Amino acid sequence: MEKVFYTSFNSKIGSIYVASTRKGVCKISIPGQSKKEFQSWVQNHFRGAEIVETATRNRRIIDELNRYLDRRLVKFHSRLHMVGSAFQKQVWRQIRKIRYGTTVSYKDLARRLGNPEAFRAVGRANATNPLPIVVPCHRVLGSRDEMVGYAAGIKTKEFLLRLEGAIML
Repeated sequence: MEKVFYTSFNSKIGSIYVASTRKGVCKISIPGQSKKEFQSWVQNHFRGAEIVETATRNRRIIDELNRYLDRRLVKFHSRLHMVGSAFQKQVWRQIRKIRYGTTVSYKDLARRLGNPEAFRAVGRANATNPLPIVVPCHRVLGSRDEMVGYAAGIKTKEFLLRLEGAIML
């Protein structure tokens, strides 16, 4: 039987929930998503799995997230277990290539994927990213460098971009 290990911790941006499997981190929920929504996502994506609350199995990602939020980490090294369609995973892998402190538009991201007209589909995949911060969807902006769409809210997106120096204080 598959097991999913989850926990929560307090961070500079509020309470964060994390979940992982033996393959890697599968879900990060930053402020804006309730514990109930987080647990529902885990249950829906890992039907029949044993869900175990433990911080021990998530220690590395918690440490990396805290170091990132303290400006002491620019690249995550935790193994990931991406859960999504083939297209979503392709988009998320491309998002991971966006360098710390930089931004791209949805259209730029679609171009990088070889389909410049797919920017709406890229936006939908970005919106369903289960690993925010680690798969840095906050680095994707609207066509005019607009702060659009972020599950944890625009203020959190702006905070993360300021933290990285992508936008000026």
